[in-house]
Amino acid sequence: MKYLYSILFLALLTGCKSENKKQKETENPTTTYSAEDANSGATNSKTLIYPEEKHFKSIKQITFGGDNAEAYWSFDDKQLIFQSNYKEWGVNCDQMFLMHAEEVFYDKKPPMISTGLGRTTCAYFLPDNKHFVYGSTHLGGEECPPAPLRREGKYVWPIYPSYDIFVADLEGNITKQLTTEPGYDAEATVSPKGDKIVFTSMRTGDLELFTMNIDGSDVKQITYELGYDGGAFFSPDGSKLIFRSSRPKTPEEIKEYKDLLAEGLVQPTQMELYICNADGSDLRQLTNLGNANWSPFFHPSGKKILFSSNFEAERGFPFNLYMIDIDGKNLKRITHSETFDAFPVFSNDGKKLVFSSNRNNGGGHDTNLFIAEWQD
Repeated sequence: MKYLYSILFLALLTGCKSENKKQKETENPTTTYSAEDANSGATNSKTLIYPEEKHFKSIKQITFGGDNAEAYWSFDDKQLIFQSNYKEWGVNCDQMFLMHAEEVFYDKKPPMISTGLGRTTCAYFLPDNKHFVYGSTHLGGEECPPAPLRREGKYVWPIYPSYDIFVADLEGNITKQLTTEPGYDAEATVSPKGDKIVFTSMRTGDLELFTMNIDGSDVKQITYELGYDGGAFFSPDGSKLIFRSSRPKTPEEIKEYKDLLAEGLVQPTQMELYICNADGSDLRQLTNLGNANWSPFFHPSGKKILFSSNFEAERGFPFNLYMIDIDGKNLKRITHSETFDAFPVFSNDGKKLVFSSNRNNGGGHDTNLFIAEWQD
């Protein structure tokens, strides 16, 4: 998932000078802020919950620097795996890191559990809590592949053909390669039932969703329409999929999409959410909001979707979290940031939400991870 490029794009738009180092020296990094703090009139500079964020009982910041995103829980909710490009941790582009769910990485480096070669994306625990799947370009080269953000003035994501999906243990040892088809294979996530993986692939010439067993067998195509289908997640019972998609319609849009795709690029500024059964049946569009709607994740009930969107923004930002019923009704805003909130992921017990945000970064560009206690 090219999510971190959206963060970088936001940073370019805001153009703020970073004061993160000064802030780190003066604030307590392990403080947990509560909804009561927000409602007491405390200033936002010292409070991580905005007064309108009624679904957050408390919140804790767990990283303090770089771009940190796509944090996913282990099946037992004891660990988190996430990607980061934080240069102080010795990486030049996204690599995978492991942390215990109660840890805070303020002045220390978490263990890196990817190879450190190439670029990685979308690490997701397997049911044994001892292995994970992730996408990596390392077979295509040890260096970080280039990361173009613009093509002829347009914001784009690269679709690296060297991405394949691998299984590794928590020491970083690759134990299996799950995809070997030519072209892009990435964005793998695992069903809560522990039996299936959904991923995005270019093997048909377009960016479609596929599922496979967790051992890589029984690959089945899920989507067939022209457009970028990606960032898919299973419902809590494993019966449904939610994902983001671009759907070019006019001849001009179709030509632009195909021309960019031929260069290994996609333009993610117009995306809506789609939902279907896990076998691809009953596919339907869930949102029709305009702009970019993405990083969807099922609410623990299986009846709602939490996602990030800038549909209310006039200049492309801010991005905030919203919730909507799976029938497309009852749209509700969850976060009230002026910058960027995205990648919401519920713990398996439904009690906590991890997400990425630009809040509390001193007006700089860092995107950090936060864990909130969720209350309905």
